[in-house]
Amino acid sequence: MFDFGLRIRELRESHNMSQEALGRRVGRSKPVISSYENNIKTPPLDVLVDMSNVFNVSLDYLVGKEKHRTLNTNGLSQNQIETLQLVINEFREKNRASSELTNRQIKILNSLLVSFFQ
Repeated sequence: MFDFGLRIRELRESHNMSQEALGRRVGRSKPVISSYENNIKTPPLDVLVDMSNVFNVSLDYLVGKEKHRTLNTNGLSQNQIETLQLVINEFREKNRASSELTNRQIKILNSLLVSFFQ
């Protein structure tokens, strides 16, 4: 069974955020955030939307319908999106046979540097 409160707590902690800080971001008090995390109260839709924006996850992921997180690329350029895809693919391949950078990894690092200085 899905534990909604645990999902919120895990997301909050992975963002190094206190209950008070999350409460400020979504317009609720620390005790109310605690009640969400302890499954005492269920947040209304507007708070769920705010939380999904704060944590950069879909509503489906937040409420347990989707098991995997998605990456929101809204506001990014096409070049930035392509660079992120390269990074994600590199992490998935887990080719760690050598301690030296591959040509592909050098390309990714160059793309990241260009993106940060634009």
